[in-house]
Amino acid sequence: MVAKNATNSAAPKTKVDPLHFKYPRDVHNKFKFGAHVGMAGGISNSVTNAMDIGANSFALFLKSPRKWASPDIKDDEVAKFKQLCVQYGYDPLKDILPHGSYLINMGNPDAEKEEKAYGSFVDDLKRCERLGIGLYNFHPGSSLGSDHRQSLVRLAKNINNAIKETKFVKIVLENMAGKGNLIGNDLQDIRDVIDLVEDKSRVGVCVDTCHTFAAGYDISNVETFEAFWAKFDQIIGWQYLSAIHLNDSKAPLAANLDLHQKLGHGFLGLEVFRIIANYDKFQGVPIILETPVGDDDGVYGEEIKLLEWLQGKKQLDPEFIEKLKELAKLGEKERDEHLKKFEVKKEKTVKRKGKDVTTMVSKKVKVEAKNGEEEAESKSKVKLVKKEE
Repeated sequence: MVAKNATNSAAPKTKVDPLHFKYPRDVHNKFKFGAHVGMAGGISNSVTNAMDIGANSFALFLKSPRKWASPDIKDDEVAKFKQLCVQYGYDPLKDILPHGSYLINMGNPDAEKEEKAYGSFVDDLKRCERLGIGLYNFHPGSSLGSDHRQSLVRLAKNINNAIKETKFVKIVLENMAGKGNLIGNDLQDIRDVIDLVEDKSRVGVCVDTCHTFAAGYDISNVETFEAFWAKFDQIIGWQYLSAIHLNDSKAPLAANLDLHQKLGHGFLGLEVFRIIANYDKFQGVPIILETPVGDDDGVYGEEIKLLEWLQGKKQLDPEFIEKLKELAKLGEKERDEHLKKFEVKKEKTVKRKGKDVTTMVSKKVKVEAKNGEEEAESKSKVKLVKKEE
């Protein structure tokens, strides 16, 4: 059964007692359900924070994700991190997926900013290797209105250089929500970057369920879910799948908004997470929750237990249907709010496009009229000349 209060209600923040963790960890589960945990007070705390929510994998920031400069990790923290991983049975090479800085954009057309991003990127990779971590996930960046293909080339060039500066950490590109000039909205973007990476054993892909849905790939039911992964295999290839970010979506399909929601509360709904919890191809892959929890990572423990509860559940199982309805009801208000915003945005887009088309047609008519006047005037002058002759 799902743990009591597994409806994602917030619980008060409690201090982690390493001898008595809040949620029991199912170490025999073939699925690596986990979450992004805090590392305040020392990076080694991320390990006990992961244990406290019953996680079989976890993500963390290696430094502040919103600052360029951060102090180095102290040697005693590195040693403690490694010791705790051994003590609690986490394999840093396979079970831990750090998230890169939000500032990194190695596709930036500004050479100085590109170089700064590269420096932060390599710093992250070297932090991974000091800790013995084998995976590193990051957002691919943005072309910022410049030539998109050239941004992909710049990104791949920097990945190649970073691989040469490091030894073993795998660089994992995350798919994006489809907004503006972001790289990775389309699966083909990621494939194009991989094609340009020289050592393909050092590159992988993280698929975010919210980003996927927001970018226009419907994965909300068995048929569309299978269709997406068939497309993923065709364009990118299963061998590159290195991690999953697990999030429902506050915004509707193809809204191009990166708005994470608690499982079952959003427009994706609980069904896709039932599918994932029973999808054998995801066994052994870090499946990381990034749902909104406020200041209480403990809520992730409830969602991990929910995922474990979903294992073995069928689509028409009465208990599953009841839970699906319960969670959908909890997210109904936010869905309605975001649907209204989405419809208003669509209406404005249609009107703007209509104005653009009208303007283009008007300009075309004016140009054609002007050309017609000039042609008529030219013919008139020719006739006048011939008459005078």
